[in-house]
Amino acid sequence: MNKRSRFILILVVLALCYAFLRPSITWYFKTPADVQKVALSSLEKIKDESEKKAREEVSSLLAKAKEGADAELDASYAYVVKAAKKAYKAADKEVPAVMNVGAVLSAFGSAAELQAVFEDHYRNFYLKAKNAYTNSVKLGLDLSGGMNIIIRADLDEALAKQRESSEVDNPEAFKTQAMTQAVETLTSSIDKFGLTSPVIRQQGEDRIYVEIPGSADGESVNSIVQGKGILNFRLVDEEATSKFAQYYAGVGPDAFKADGSLADPSVIAADCEVFGYYTKDAYGLDQRLGYIAVKKEIALDGNHVKAATVSRDTTTGQTEVNFSLDSEGAEIFAKFTGAHVNERLAIVSDSKVKSAATIRQAITGGQVSLSGGFSVEEAQNIQKVLQTSYLEVPLKVESQQIVGASLGKQAIQQGLKAITLGLALVLAFMLVYYLGAGFNAIVAQILNMYIMFSVLSAFNLTLTLSSIAGMILTVGMSVDANVIIFERIKEELALGKSRAAAIASGFDNAFWAIMDSNITTFIAALFLSQLGTGSIQGFAVSLAIGVCSSVFTALVVSRLIFDFNTEVVGKKKMSIGWGVK
Repeated sequence: MNKRSRFILILVVLALCYAFLRPSITWYFKTPADVQKVALSSLEKIKDESEKKAREEVSSLLAKAKEGADAELDASYAYVVKAAKKAYKAADKEVPAVMNVGAVLSAFGSAAELQAVFEDHYRNFYLKAKNAYTNSVKLGLDLSGGMNIIIRADLDEALAKQRESSEVDNPEAFKTQAMTQAVETLTSSIDKFGLTSPVIRQQGEDRIYVEIPGSADGESVNSIVQGKGILNFRLVDEEATSKFAQYYAGVGPDAFKADGSLADPSVIAADCEVFGYYTKDAYGLDQRLGYIAVKKEIALDGNHVKAATVSRDTTTGQTEVNFSLDSEGAEIFAKFTGAHVNERLAIVSDSKVKSAATIRQAITGGQVSLSGGFSVEEAQNIQKVLQTSYLEVPLKVESQQIVGASLGKQAIQQGLKAITLGLALVLAFMLVYYLGAGFNAIVAQILNMYIMFSVLSAFNLTLTLSSIAGMILTVGMSVDANVIIFERIKEELALGKSRAAAIASGFDNAFWAIMDSNITTFIAALFLSQLGTGSIQGFAVSLAIGVCSSVFTALVVSRLIFDFNTEVVGKKKMSIGWGVK
């Protein structure tokens, strides 16, 4: 590889690394703490915050207009001015030469249209920050603080309970379904609890791993784990739903108190209550579509549901959700549906409306079919909701570890100090011992750390204490390649070769020695990453990344610097050690 090819390769690598590292830089250094807090919350909370900000902005503009319609807008309102100009053009009106407060307000037909502009801006702003976090290096529990829980699901007991009410043809398939549902229910419950970006995944056959960054109350989390999803069927009150919709359009999220209750209970009838109407978005998250008022009286408890399946109607081709009830539930449901034909029946799960279908006729026999133009995904989501009522899987907390945020902050500071001090000492030694050539090692080491962090960011890997330990070890190990190269060059110079010949021979002769040592280290790191878990895996991943980046910087970056000084700068002598000329 010639000098130009190396230079182009290095530029490409540095550009890619910057692109990978940019989300981390944006999130950790450019995103304010208050924005991070909103971005880390659920989509529902982001929507509420965006609506709140939009209403505040509209009120602010209206207040400015009362003071004087000719008041100027600062640069922060550039997006509003742009939207106003677009609105003028869409209405075939002349765009005012000066876009002051009055001109902007006149561009929109109503305050709601202006509020929609502000809401779009804040939604995109918070979602952009959320996306930056998603694509950035994550801090592990040992650095950010929080709670680590391992939960055991008693699948045998769940199977035994199911056999008390119905026959189970395939026990293994039932256990798999029950475990999937346990994870789903637990995820929904913890998300409802309002925790920040929890990690919940199945571990083995019957364990669930939960990692909750930030401060979390252990007792509250335990109550969630021990609890069970509450599901029931309730009649929709269309009049109350309409009244609340009008009320919410005027006050927005202020319609609710901090505890979730209505700020003005008189808005709806005393026998009703309001729940959010949710569906799953493309990411599998609960997304609120609006609000529905339902009767407080429960028409049918979810405990009467015995099975739920998804099928397709052979006549219409529509996707349906079918579920069966026990004998008591079938009798209750037949009477209720017969008395409320052409009214909507809501499926309420954990204070969320998951479906609201119209009752077409009295449903008898305990076999219920829900249809309404569902997509397959929507039908499967309703099926999962129904399964929470009968797939009751006992959960038990096996281990729980709480790491304080202050400890995590201290660990980060100590890790950074260790990396900085280790890097400084290694580079100082290289400068003292190898003189001018030590500068090559300094540049290679700095780029080595830059590439390592970029790769961590590119693959959304988690930075833990063990990862930092792997980086610190890499700092010491990666300089070995430079040492081997420098010593080989010194040997070639001792034979009387010229600078250019000594450099070429030094790199050629050192190549396989460097590759052999790093390949063996990489193989060891690869096996550790595959066979190890937790901190061992984090250490192995960072070590493997460091091995690859150190080989690149030693063989490509360092070589380019040597060649540049030889062929471009025109140096004839080598500054590569005491007594070497």
